[in-house]
Amino acid sequence: MRKSSVLLVFLLLLSSTLFSQRTGDLGIFGGVSYYLGDLNPGRQFLMPKPAFGVLYRYNMNHRMALQAHYIHGKIEASDSKSNTNPSRNLSFFSPVDEAGVQFEVNFFEYFIGSKMHWWTPYIFGGTSVFIFKPYANINGSKIALQPLGTEGQGSSVYPDRKPYKLYAFSVPFGIGMKVSLNKTFGVGAEWGMRKTTTDYLDDVSKTYYLNLASANPAQIPLKAVASDPTLSHNSGMQRGNSKNTDWYSFAGVTLVVKIRMLSKERCLDHQREGY
Repeated sequence: MRKSSVLLVFLLLLSSTLFSQRTGDLGIFGGVSYYLGDLNPGRQFLMPKPAFGVLYRYNMNHRMALQAHYIHGKIEASDSKSNTNPSRNLSFFSPVDEAGVQFEVNFFEYFIGSKMHWWTPYIFGGTSVFIFKPYANINGSKIALQPLGTEGQGSSVYPDRKPYKLYAFSVPFGIGMKVSLNKTFGVGAEWGMRKTTTDYLDDVSKTYYLNLASANPAQIPLKAVASDPTLSHNSGMQRGNSKNTDWYSFAGVTLVVKIRMLSKERCLDHQREGY
């Protein structure tokens, strides 16, 4: 299945479930995205890039909600910026398109339009599918890294290494804040981490596969430069850490509008609580 079809099917399933409900919030997201992995093991918000998206939240009650979203962002990292491994000198950037669903638990009772329950912190967790495509700037050109097989994928050196997929799953979780502005609109802030099922967001995972330490620079092909920009490593030397998969994160603000009609019973309940 093509990666674009994976996202489309996922979104259709989510929308058919959530939009069949009687009430909810429809909104937009704007913020930043960033990455954690072999090229940036632990520095939060290093090299952040713009991110934006849309969301639909079904409010199950005043304390729990189910949210579906689509977010587009970009991630980027380099050994020179993170000071992780200067002798490796690798770098990459990649778009990330995520479709996901998450379950939210409010610390306090909350709904848009309430005068009594007009704000709450919340926590969330869920699941998502995303597509990505790592690139690098090599000799002034933007080069897609996955087709090059920079760790010997599809080569005779490591025939067991297959090209990695450009889509994967992740587990979103994080914290946020919701605030009701009036009877119709609400705003929020959210920071969520994504633990992924791939170690190739950055095109780095295992070992080098070429002997470049003594190679003639004039005869080195493009894929070799992408694999080892310093031309100082040999086959079998460590290039990444395959024991840990990569992470990415979205952090930002939301603006939502309450949509669809409430039932008569819920309208009366809201009036009793200060609507």
